[in-house]
Amino acid sequence: MRRTVAVRLSALLATGALAAATGVALSTSSASAATGGVTGYATQNGGTTGGAGGQTVRATTGTAIHQALCGRASSSTPITIQVEGTINHGNTTKVSGGSCSTAADRIELKQISNVTIVGVGNGAVFDQLGIHIRESSNIIIQNVTIRNVKKSGSPTSNGGDAIGMESDVRNVWVDHTTLEASGGESEGYDGLFDMKDNTQYVTLSYSVLRNSGRGGLIGSSESDTSNGYVTFHHNLYENIDSRTPLLRGGIAHIYNNHYRNLNESGINSRAGARAKVDNNYFEDSKDVLGTFYTDAAGYWQVSGNIFDNVTWSSRSGDTNPAGPNPTSNTSVGIPYAYTLDAATCVPGVVGQTAGANKGLKVSDGSCTPQNPDPTDPGPTDPDPDPTDPDPTDPPTGTNLSLGAGADGSSKASGTSYGNVVDGSTSTYWSPSGSTGSVSVKWGSATKVSKVNIRQASGSGTINAYRLVNHDTGAVLASGSGAGVIGFSATSLKKITLEITSASGTPRIAEFETYAG
Repeated sequence: MRRTVAVRLSALLATGALAAATGVALSTSSASAATGGVTGYATQNGGTTGGAGGQTVRATTGTAIHQALCGRASSSTPITIQVEGTINHGNTTKVSGGSCSTAADRIELKQISNVTIVGVGNGAVFDQLGIHIRESSNIIIQNVTIRNVKKSGSPTSNGGDAIGMESDVRNVWVDHTTLEASGGESEGYDGLFDMKDNTQYVTLSYSVLRNSGRGGLIGSSESDTSNGYVTFHHNLYENIDSRTPLLRGGIAHIYNNHYRNLNESGINSRAGARAKVDNNYFEDSKDVLGTFYTDAAGYWQVSGNIFDNVTWSSRSGDTNPAGPNPTSNTSVGIPYAYTLDAATCVPGVVGQTAGANKGLKVSDGSCTPQNPDPTDPGPTDPDPDPTDPDPTDPPTGTNLSLGAGADGSSKASGTSYGNVVDGSTSTYWSPSGSTGSVSVKWGSATKVSKVNIRQASGSGTINAYRLVNHDTGAVLASGSGAGVIGFSATSLKKITLEITSASGTPRIAEFETYAG
């Protein structure tokens, strides 16, 4: 097939610097993973909860991810692994243990269950390193970027798949991810999201798949038809040659996706597969639905889709497009509840919600992006909904910041981190621009449940902040403005105020901390 994707690429993302070879931080308390956000077929067969109820671990290397898996009491002990930084071949090694089976050239989730991997902080990028799920169940992957995974050339990983699943895999939810390549098979890449050999009950939601020859498949051959029950919704497929996805047998529910620049073919239903295709937006593409490259027919039920500048080939031989006027040739029953956005607003909604580092925003069918459910944030939500400070509730007790240390990032000339713990409102710290962070730290774990952010006169307005347990990376609270911020009592050695957006330059006079 033509490899048109290679010549359409924008500049490649720069490869991240090598991280430290190891690094795991354990949370001092267990966590309960969010399950309310799980959608589609991943809600069936008992549901998908990932690491709910287990320990939360912080990892900054691939080796640390493997260590976290291998350090569990058993292969089914629930765990949430919060990942930040660039994960690559330079910091990923095989780790051995009774609760794991890992490898050096990929993140290996083999013969395990009850695991959540979620990007936090400044983001998680798996660079040239794929994630492989084999003989495993109840897995959540959320808020990560996986890019440039190759099957040929150097380095190679995971058979060239960004995320690959095979051999009796059950209940996987992949959400708010960015999966991307830099060309097609001739450039060394394979699929972005592949399932084969009896993989079932999978949902791919709010993700971006782009710049690849192959978007993904369900079934590795015309005889591999034991896969299915897969949901694809609110994803962006952009600059893909084919397989968005390729279906061989099984059932797929495909709704509210935005397809743009599909160069050769799109949803390819083959070998008896049945696809329910609802309220998608297809744009500037070719042969976006049908049975292609085989005489083993597949089927589809269509409704509410928009075809904007889509071209269709003539039917002949192994080319059987559904268009130019697609009509249903099967019916598909869906066992779970869902709400459709109108196809007309899909490009806008998907553009604001899909991909890593989008704040995990979702759609409720109103064509307006929504924040995650504030009643169920869980550790799979690295950026909880805002907890607004309450300046009318002044803290009582001892200001624990007095006598503590301070550090941070982005310090403006003439200011000092230490000014936020000196007890004086006449001195202050400012970032060098509108964003930056400042921390209060102690030599031993200190219990904190409330802070008071006091600004100096002439300060810019804090539009958005995050309060972070620096020991584990857990977000304690987020919101806007200054004043009193309360959260669940937490023992920690270092607490960080991250100012992520501001009008003007904020001036933090005091970063007060209290036990209650």
